Amino acid sequence: MRVEIEDLAVEAAGTRLLTDIQLRVGSGQFVGLVGPNGSGKSTLLRCVYRALRPAAGRVLLDGTDAHRLDPRESARRLAALPQESGGEFDFTVAEVVAMGRLPHQRATARTTEADREACATALARVGATHLAGRGFRTLSGGEKQRVLIARALAQRPKVLVLDEPTNHLDIAHQLEVLSLVRESGLTVLAALHDLNLASAHCDVLHVIAGGRVAASGPPAAVLTPGLLAEVFGVRAHRVPHPETGVPQLLFDRLPREGAQA
Repeated sequence: MRVEIEDLAVEAAGTRLLTDIQLRVGSGQFVGLVGPNGSGKSTLLRCVYRALRPAAGRVLLDGTDAHRLDPRESARRLAALPQESGGEFDFTVAEVVAMGRLPHQRATARTTEADREACATALARVGATHLAGRGFRTLSGGEKQRVLIARALAQRPKVLVLDEPTNHLDIAHQLEVLSLVRESGLTVLAALHDLNLASAHCDVLHVIAGGRVAASGPPAAVLTPGLLAEVFGVRAHRVPHPETGVPQLLFDRLPREGAQA
């Protein structure tokens, strides 16, 4: 399922947060949003998963305006993992993951074997099967993040929207989760803080700065020293990964004006 964002604008309290956003996520692509804090990445994602209605423009899922879908149909097409999960759940891990099956169930229907299989598969894919009987509140931050990703996968969507999905995860689980997302076959739109992870896992990057798209393209074409200096205010050195050849970035501060480089 493809995602298209057309002429999107968002305003709040008389301030324009996003302006004329145009981007496309092809079916099965993993597309990343990168940019400084406060640039508008999360605001853009909130429009995609319908937590925020834009002042102008549209979000299309295979040509259908996402904001015109009823909630159940929207949830069958798209699952989201916001940066803030909305509080603690007084449920077991198994119960939290089972919430992902609600869009596929009738109001009075019992849990089916297909539901149980989807939940078990999702927990296994994020390496959290052993947590099924634990209370969600007792988990570490990284464990909670993995469980919430499992809930989104159990939903069996066609589009996955992730806002900083590697928050609270150690480096091993960061790599595992992004590899899992990459290999899922889903259409993925994710805001990522770590530029090296974005470079290694995304097909396309959109750099968001000041509420606009500053650059778009394959990571190697977008993450240039000039753009990183302009948008992030850092000096970047690109080096190839010794095994994959994917550009990786080393950073230091930009020299002050008048100082010797």
